[in-house]
Amino acid sequence: MDLKDHIRGIPDFPIPGILFYDISTLLRHPDAWQVALGRLAKIVSGFRPDLLVGIESRGFLTAAPLASRLGCGFIMVRKKGKLPGETIAHEYSLEYGTDTLEIQKDAIEPGQRVVVMDDLLATGGTMAASIDLLRGAGAEVVGATCLIELTFLKGRDKLDVPFSALMAYDD
Repeated sequence: MDLKDHIRGIPDFPIPGILFYDISTLLRHPDAWQVALGRLAKIVSGFRPDLLVGIESRGFLTAAPLASRLGCGFIMVRKKGKLPGETIAHEYSLEYGTDTLEIQKDAIEPGQRVVVMDDLLATGGTMAASIDLLRGAGAEVVGATCLIELTFLKGRDKLDVPFSALMAYDD
């Protein structure tokens, strides 16, 4: 099955000039969604993770069901102020300023093997910042994966862990 047949491109979203790759069309197609999860499971299981980490918010959509399928735990990387309890924060640079990501302080035990997941890899800044945050919390980040990679933005060059995507777009 060609999963790209189930991805909708929406021009000029969220701003003019951007082509948004909408995964909601994949999620609502039961066969395509099962195929995508099966392919992700094959990739991720090879890393033997203890935890899958979803990046806010669309990363939750792949990481949570996959963690259940693989018998792993699941944790969330969220923007500042979105998680209850004590958190560990990591501030990172954006093109025009900074942003902060957080995890709950007790989410990871030192040495746990984690795989980081999001829906799409573009410039790689948020994924790289998530990896830094997780390492700062004591995790062994063994890999990262997404449904879609925008290869022309070279986001994988910012990652120092093995990375896989189910689909790639070159423009």
